Parts: sequence; C-alpha cells; structure tokens
Amino acid sequence: MEGLLDPVIVYAIPFFAVMMAIELYIGYKEHLDLYEAKDSAACIAMGLGSVVIGAGTKALAVVAYSWLYQFRLFTIGWEWWAWLLILFADDVTFYWHHRLSHEVRLLWAAHVNHHSSQRYNFAVALRQSWTELLYKYFWWIWLPLVGFHPLMILMMQSVSLIYQFLLHTQTVGKLGFLEWFMNTPSHHRVHHAVNIPYLDRNHAGILIIWDRLFGTFTPENTQTEPPVFGITNNIHTYNPLKIATHEFAALWQDMKNAPTWKDSIKYALYPPGWSHNGLNRTSRYLQQQLQTPQSTAQSE
Repeated sequence: MEGLLDPVIVYAIPFFAVMMAIELYIGYKEHLDLYEAKDSAACIAMGLGSVVIGAGTKALAVVAYSWLYQFRLFTIGWEWWAWLLILFADDVTFYWHHRLSHEVRLLWAAHVNHHSSQRYNFAVALRQSWTELLYKYFWWIWLPLVGFHPLMILMMQSVSLIYQFLLHTQTVGKLGFLEWFMNTPSHHRVHHAVNIPYLDRNHAGILIIWDRLFGTFTPENTQTEPPVFGITNNIHTYNPLKIATHEFAALWQDMKNAPTWKDSIKYALYPPGWSHNGLNRTSRYLQQQLQTPQSTAQSE
C-alpha cells in the first residue's frame, strides 16, 4: 500500500475506520492481542504524514504522466478490457517496485518503516513510507507511454491500495482456491514476517501470480512456522521521525565506515544485510544456510 491522497481514497477512509473497529471487536471477543495504542498511533501518524507529502508528489506525477501521454504508442480507452489490462500492468509494476524495495538497501531504507511494527493489523496498513513517495511514481512511467490515461493509472493505484489494506489482518484464515492466484491475508502475513523462511517473499499487490512466476512465493504454514512480525533488527520507538529515518541513518553509517568507495556504493545498492567484512546477513544467505545446516556447522 502506498500514498493516500486522492478522491477514491478519501471516500475509503470511513471504510478503513470501520474495518479497524471490526478488527478491534473481533480481537476483544477472541482475546487476541492485535492492537497496542502507541503502536497504532505511530502507524496513523505515518499515514497522515504520507498524506501531506503525497499531495505534492502525486500532483507532480499527474503532470509528468500527462506530458508523457502525448508520446503514447497507442490510445487505450476506458472500456472494460482496458481496465483488465491495466490491472495486470499496474500489478506487475507494483510487484517489481516492491520486490526491489526489499532487495536494494537504499530503497529498503525508504520502505522499511512499513514493516517495522511488531504488530499486524489494519492500522499497520496505514504505516506508510514518507520517502518512497518522492520516487515511487517513476516506476509507472511506462504506462502513459503505452497509452493508458494518467487518471486511469492513478485510479488503478488507488484500487490496489484499498485492496492491500484488507490484507493486513490476522483475523482471516486461508481463502481456498483464491490462494492460488490472489494475494490474500495469509500470503501477506508471510511478507510481513521476520521468520527466515519468510524473508523477502510474497511481494504481490493484488495477484500472487507474479510471486509464483518469478520465484518469490512461499505459503504460510502456521503449524510449523507461525509468522513473527517485525524486522530483523527491531526498533523500539513510536516516534514517527525516527521510524521514517532510522534505516537511512544506519545506511549512512555503514557507507561512511566502508573501507573503499566501492564498498560504500555496495552498501547502498546491495541487499540489506550485506557487509564488506563477510558478516553476511542477507535474506538469501540466511535461507541458504537454513537449508544446509551441515555447511553452517562446518564453517563454525
């Protein structure tokens, strides 16, 4: 889920509030520890901040998309099939934007705040990045060039946002055959989990088909691997400014202390967990070590 400020989302805000209230009630009735007041307040503060920042960046995106639309290869109308096309086009674009936000540390520094809560509920869906909004629209510039109208692009992004809000809950189990092709709460719990087998998996927006196609899909298994939420190095703050910037500060320290300028650049462009001194903590390395415990024992 990304930025919140457009007419579609404004109308959806009461829906968000109602869904949070329903989830609170279910948690109360079922004795589930779903919400924590300070954490939820921090999430909502991050969402409000994204509204303010998003107002400007979305306006710039409209201007940029409108200019690019002049050079479109085709003119795609507003027929039903055009909405089907843009659903797939928007969703695969979101997948790659989201996946690289986990695989490039500089992008992760902007995205990490959405994962930094150790809770998982509808409030966490509002825990939006402030800095992602400064560049995220770049990923969609190919759509107006193909021929999708800028307003159609922004409306589809809003539809995706609302859909993804619904994924942030522990109160919904698996959804049968929908699990094969739709992103579901079960699939997205995996994405937010810090368990090693679940790290950097299930990057989908609406359709889980991209993860299945590009090799990043892992199903939730609550019996053998119940999801644990948060990040590998959890932060212990409810200060929105620290939530928004803590990984940029850590990245800057690593870049500043790198022995060479090449290593400094690698800290920014390599996956989170990479280190010049061999202390590899990337998700891929940890998962490989988990699959080959014998090699781990031999190396110790």
